Amino acid sequence: MKLFIEGRKISFSILRKSIQKQDKVIWFHTASLGEYEQGVPVMEKVKKMYPNHKIVISFYSPSGYEVKKNSALADAVIYLPLDTNKNVKTLLDLLHPELAIFIKYEFWPNVLNELHRRDIYTILVSGSFREDQLFFKMKNHWFKKPLEAFKHFFVQNENSKILLNSIGFHNVTLSGDTRFDRVANQLRQDNSLKFIEEFIDNKLCIVAGSTWPDDESLLMEFIAQNDLDVKIIIAPHTIDRDRIRAFQKNISIPSVLFSEKDGKQLSEFKVLIVDTIGLLTKIYSYADIAYVGGAVGNTGLHNILEPATFGIPIITGTNFDKFPEAITLKELTGLYAVNSGSELITILNQLLDDSEFRSMTGEISRKYIQENGGATEMIIDYLKEKFVKIR
Repeated sequence: MKLFIEGRKISFSILRKSIQKQDKVIWFHTASLGEYEQGVPVMEKVKKMYPNHKIVISFYSPSGYEVKKNSALADAVIYLPLDTNKNVKTLLDLLHPELAIFIKYEFWPNVLNELHRRDIYTILVSGSFREDQLFFKMKNHWFKKPLEAFKHFFVQNENSKILLNSIGFHNVTLSGDTRFDRVANQLRQDNSLKFIEEFIDNKLCIVAGSTWPDDESLLMEFIAQNDLDVKIIIAPHTIDRDRIRAFQKNISIPSVLFSEKDGKQLSEFKVLIVDTIGLLTKIYSYADIAYVGGAVGNTGLHNILEPATFGIPIITGTNFDKFPEAITLKELTGLYAVNSGSELITILNQLLDDSEFRSMTGEISRKYIQENGGATEMIIDYLKEKFVKIR
């Protein structure tokens, strides 16, 4: 909360320092880190297309801003000021963007209404809509008016398109999700991490990413009965030193923290706890099986596409009804959902014991990523046709 409040106090000063009246500006808004990653493929292409424009990225959440406030993709990174008329007018006076791109959601009424009033070209990328949103439950003009700011909606799924059509918006393209392009690009990056190679030591490896206490309780049951020659890497979602220490104390087999790895023979340990951020995607490239956190409790499932792109089986909890990619991948049998420690133990042992089953399940994940790319190019083609004519 302190970061949320204090960070917003400097948003305008950052803009005054970074953006001049004569600058041409393109503004990206994302809610948090996940939406930022979703927007990266578009940001990279737009930056190349419009080299004379400055790029500004705004975040709503500290979990995005604090990690990406020094992003090389942007000329300025800020917190989105609170959605008051005064704040919004000051924000847009300082930003004066020619193009505004919103990622997935974040429909702040004052922001969108002012963008519309100023006729600033605004699009939504990887949009996702649900029937329980006020736009569709309360169909009077006041509730849907902010959406009039968008010149075009690029949506992830057919249901989102149908919902928008039902309230009179037909400037909609079913493009899919840019996250597929983002994770597919990871295959072309250098994902090597020497300390991971030393730790795994040519053994099978389970990577548990973005875990919360509920996830770790299930994993603890597997670790307690684990007499297999397998390595386990756990990357908690939040770096809470006291909680990580407490978790480590309850592990009965040799474990090591990332922060204490130097000078140690990593191959001697069976569990590695990654108490830092920014490495998980690369670590997934070493996994034979991935467990993705957030769906055991109610915190929200984290990114299953990151491990899927590396062609590995995925396990998670059962609470992912708002995550269509998880629903689809489960139906395809590239993902397994567990509700207890015993269920987790059963599927992990099956995947570890049966290399053919493990390989087949992982290939389903890989194919799912490959078949769902292309959203970024669709968006860029649109901008080449439309935005280039008005700038």
